[in-house]
Amino acid sequence: MPQAQVLGAGPTGSLAALALAQAGWRVQLDDPLTAEALANRSRAYALTHSSRALLEQLGLWSALLPHLAPFRRLELCDRATGDQISFTGADLPRSSPRATDPAVGWILQHQPWMQVLLQALHQQPAVALQLGDAAQRRSGMDLVVAADGHRSPCRQAAGLRHWSRPYRQGCLTVQVGLRGSAPDQAWELFRPQGPFAVLPLGGQAFQLVWSAPLAELRRLEQLEPVAFLEALTTALPETLQPEVLLDQPRAFPLALELAWPLHRGPVVLVGETAHRSHPVGGQGLNLCWRDVQALHQLAQRVVAGRLAARRLPRRYARRRGLDIVMVLLATDALVRLFSNRNPLLLPLRRWALAALGRWPVLRRLSLGAMTLGPCGLLPR
Repeated sequence: MPQAQVLGAGPTGSLAALALAQAGWRVQLDDPLTAEALANRSRAYALTHSSRALLEQLGLWSALLPHLAPFRRLELCDRATGDQISFTGADLPRSSPRATDPAVGWILQHQPWMQVLLQALHQQPAVALQLGDAAQRRSGMDLVVAADGHRSPCRQAAGLRHWSRPYRQGCLTVQVGLRGSAPDQAWELFRPQGPFAVLPLGGQAFQLVWSAPLAELRRLEQLEPVAFLEALTTALPETLQPEVLLDQPRAFPLALELAWPLHRGPVVLVGETAHRSHPVGGQGLNLCWRDVQALHQLAQRVVAGRLAARRLPRRYARRRGLDIVMVLLATDALVRLFSNRNPLLLPLRRWALAALGRWPVLRRLSLGAMTLGPCGLLPR
C-alpha cells in the first residue's frame, strides 16, 4: 500500500488526506493545531458544482446537506454604471446536474464542515491523525502533500519558488442579519473600491466579503456595532438593509500568489500553499479542491497499477497548471476591470453586462467557468 504524509489539516489538507485514504493509500495527517482550534473559525465558503462532484465522490455530500445554504439566483451588479444581470440554474452548463438541483452554488460554514470532515477522518482506518504537535516531514513516504498554508514551511524547505503580488485592496468578512434579499439569493457587487459579495447563510443571515483599501477596512473593523452597521448601509444597495451584527468583523490583506513548479521530488503543493487568488467570484476554495480532485484521481491510478507513485507529482503539476493560471488571471482581470471609475473602461463594462444579459450562451459559458472551472468547459 503506498504511503503519504499530508502537512496541514485545514479544509483542503484534511480533504486531501481523506481523498488519498479512499483511493487506497495509507496517510499520516499532521498539523500543529488541535482539532478544536482547526474547527473554531468564523467564516463561510461558497461551493460550486466542481466541489459538489468531489464531495459526492468522497461520500461527504449527504452529511453536509443539513448545513448547506443553496443559492438559486446570483445578482451581478456594477455599482458604477448601474447595470445588473441575474444568473439562475437555467444558466448552468448542460454538463452540470441542473435537473436534479437548480442551485447556482451553496454556502457552507467552516465549523460544521470541519466537524463532518474530522469525523470522517477519525472513522477512516487508513488515516493516522497527529494534531496539536509540530509537524515534521517523515522519511520513507511515497508522497508528501504540502497543505500548510500560503506561508508554507514545507514549500520553503523543498526550495520551491513562490511569487506574490499584494493587492491594494484588503478583505473584510463578517456575518450580519440582513433585510431585502431572498434567503436563496446571492449578490456580487462591483464597486469602485472593490468587489463586495453578499452570501446567504439561511433565513436572514448573510456572510459579507467586503473588498476595499485595507486601511479603510482596518478602521471599520474597530468600530462599535452600531457605527459599523451605519457604514455598511452606505456600502450596500438601498434594497439591502443590515439589521444586526452576528460576529466580529475581520480584515486581512489580499495578494495574488503562485508557487512554481508545483512539485519537487515526492512533494506536491495543494491549496493555498500553491496559489491564492482574489476572493471575487468565490473561486479560491473551489480551486483548492480541484487540486484535491486531481490528486485523488492520480492516487487511484497508482493503486490500480496504471501509474508509478514516483511519477504522480510531475503528472499532478502538469494536470493542475492550466486551471490554476486561468483562474488567477480571470479573477485578477475582473478586479482590474471593475474596481475603478475609469471613464475609458465604463463603456466596456456596460457592453459586457449587456451582452451577458442578451445572450444565454454567454451566461452559460461564464457561469460554467465559475462553477466547473475554466478547464471544466473543455471537451474531454
